[in-house]
This record gives sequence, C-alpha cells and structure tokens, in this order.
Amino acid sequence: MTTPAREQPASLDAFPFRHSISTRWADMDIYGHVNNVVFYSFFDTAVAAYLMGSGVLDPWKSPVIGLVVETRCVYFREVNVPEPVIAGVKVGRLGSSSVRYEIGIFQGEDTAACAQGHFVHVYVDRQTRRPVPLPEEMRAALGKLVV
Repeated sequence: MTTPAREQPASLDAFPFRHSISTRWADMDIYGHVNNVVFYSFFDTAVAAYLMGSGVLDPWKSPVIGLVVETRCVYFREVNVPEPVIAGVKVGRLGSSSVRYEIGIFQGEDTAACAQGHFVHVYVDRQTRRPVPLPEEMRAALGKLVV
C-alpha cells in the first residue's frame, strides 16, 4: 500500500481576499506557538470579515445564516505571537445552499501557507434552521472569491 503525498502549502497569491488578524497572548500554548484550535477561529474571522464587509451578512439580523457542517486544517509550520497573520480566503465550491470556503494562514514574509484548510457553511433560515437558497446578493459577493 502506498502512502498518499502530503498536501503542499498554498501560495498567498491563490487567495483573492486577505484579512489581517492580530495574534494574542491567549492564543499561545505551552509549547510557545499558536495552538492548533486557534486556526479555526482565524478561518471563521476571515470569512465573517468578508461577508460583513461585503454587506451580505448581519450576524444579528440577517434572515439567512451559515452553519458549519465540515472543517479541516493541515499545518505546515508554527505561527508565533505577537506577529499578526494574514488569512487568505477563496471559495472552492458555491452550491445552491452551501459554500466551501478555503482558507490559508500566512505569517511574516513567507508567501507559502503556515496552515490551510476549509470549512463548509450550509445556509439556513435563521428561524427554522432549514436550508435555503443563497440570497442573490450573497451569491454575487461569494462569486468574486471563486477561483
């Protein structure tokens, strides 16, 4: 049986949206680098920044909200505090009611990702929590991130 090749880090150029995120003292673990679970927070922060900045999501009032149904992260090198990170975002798949966001985390001058992964949002009605088609204005904003 052969072992599959390890995924390679993406380049910063692969991501049309980039968002700077400050690292915090509390992000650091006992080993002196940003803890693995913090990367999922970076993912969520970057996607929310894009959606809110595009005017297609108000987390408190929008009738349609995204629920995470799948996540994954691959780590290539450690990230350190207090240097900020850049989270790059692109859309890997734009479905009728779901979106696969692909995110790369970068730090310093290196244009290869320190970590990368994805999460899938299924968009649902805020009240019923049942899947609904993406609103047209959201689909248009997300279409700009499809690579």
